[in-house]
Amino acid sequence: MNGTLKRVAVACLAMFALLMINVNYLQAVKADGLREDTRNTRNYFDRYAVQRGRITAGGKVILAQSRDTKSNDFRFVREYPEGPLYAHITGFFSPESASQIERSENKLLDGSSPDLLLQRGINLFTGEPSRGANVDVTINPKAQKAAYDALRQSGKRGAVVALDPKSGAILAMVSLPTYDPAELSGTDKGKVFKRYDQLAADKGQPLLNRNIDRTYPPGSTFKVVTAAAFLEDDSSRTPQTVLDAPQRLPLPNTNISLPNYGGAACGQGQVPLIYALEKSCNTPFAKIGMDLGYDKIREQATKFGMGEQIAIPMSVAKSDVGPQEDKAAVAMTSIGQRSNQMTPLQMAMIAAGIANDGKVMKPFLVNKITDGKGDTVDEAKPEELSEAISSDTAAKLKEMMVSVVNNGTANLAQIPGVQVAGKTGTAETSDGKPPHAWFISFAPADDPKIALAILVESGAANVGAEATGGHTAAPIAKAVMEAVLK
Repeated sequence: MNGTLKRVAVACLAMFALLMINVNYLQAVKADGLREDTRNTRNYFDRYAVQRGRITAGGKVILAQSRDTKSNDFRFVREYPEGPLYAHITGFFSPESASQIERSENKLLDGSSPDLLLQRGINLFTGEPSRGANVDVTINPKAQKAAYDALRQSGKRGAVVALDPKSGAILAMVSLPTYDPAELSGTDKGKVFKRYDQLAADKGQPLLNRNIDRTYPPGSTFKVVTAAAFLEDDSSRTPQTVLDAPQRLPLPNTNISLPNYGGAACGQGQVPLIYALEKSCNTPFAKIGMDLGYDKIREQATKFGMGEQIAIPMSVAKSDVGPQEDKAAVAMTSIGQRSNQMTPLQMAMIAAGIANDGKVMKPFLVNKITDGKGDTVDEAKPEELSEAISSDTAAKLKEMMVSVVNNGTANLAQIPGVQVAGKTGTAETSDGKPPHAWFISFAPADDPKIALAILVESGAANVGAEATGGHTAAPIAKAVMEAVLK
């Protein structure tokens, strides 16, 4: 009899042990997988049970908010008052996924962040419903609207990103084409998924944030990096240093030669550095690149932030000048072609670094986090990313970039009463489409408040040497700068 009881007791203990192991396995090891399983309808309904925090600009303009439906199934539904204008900043909040700020700041927005533990404890004690934190972004609404309208008027795909050069705060970030986040943030999975598939299949790629998700050949805007490397290599060099500027530059170990844009001459064959930048001559900058070598060009680009894994908080694609090859390849890299690939944000950082006396600030998009009662949880602190160039070199580049706007290829960026610095660019593509139009700029040159980069895909106009980038992209920059400065 005792033997039978012992066997039953051991069997019961074994079953309890297996039960406890299974419970711990499900709650600890399998928890995340079960929570994210698309068949988990509880998780689906829970996404709409908590009032997510607002996303605002300047603490006032509402970009995203949750509306109380009073429904038992879907209590709070996300709204985007000016959806397409801010789509690539807010992102969407769909039944099973999210993007941009909605994704990167999700734990704060839904209230599950450890930073909100105290507030959750107080709510539990007082019986108040849980609310997510509010995320205020650095965007200047006037600059955002100006960038959106000006780029849309071009009728082209493209990107505009503007920074405060002294802090790194992102003042505007527009990517076109765009979409309405509300269409992807409803509760009807069928409609949401169908619309997402339509947008994902669109050749214009409206879901893509062109400022941070894709790299492009920077064309002649990269010549400011080549010029920076040239000036840093020898402090005695100035904007008046004379360069060789042949009409065509033979490329070593090839049977071809590099022309200036449209085959034009660059002065009389020898020109000052400032003139070469004003007219955006190819041959002198290609020769600078070959003389300095690949390592110095890459090193200078790296000092401006190239290759850094940056999060704003959304992850930014890495820019790269490409692999080390022969001298002919270095020549092309030095004028922004070959394997040279940059994001618009990276080019804006280069302009901002020159504007800020050589110091590149880490770009950021989130200005402040506040809890449901408006108390500050966290606030942005500007952070220096690197010292790209000396203040002396920055002053020389400023002088030359101001001359580009006043006397060179970017006269359409001029603002009465304001000194504007800039550099145009026309980037050849490998797909046979028209070149991309670029413009990087900052203003006022003597006390910069804004630095920006404009990219217009296949937007180069056939209006003369290097006026292509200036003709299409510079007026967009002017509109954004005026919105901030005036």
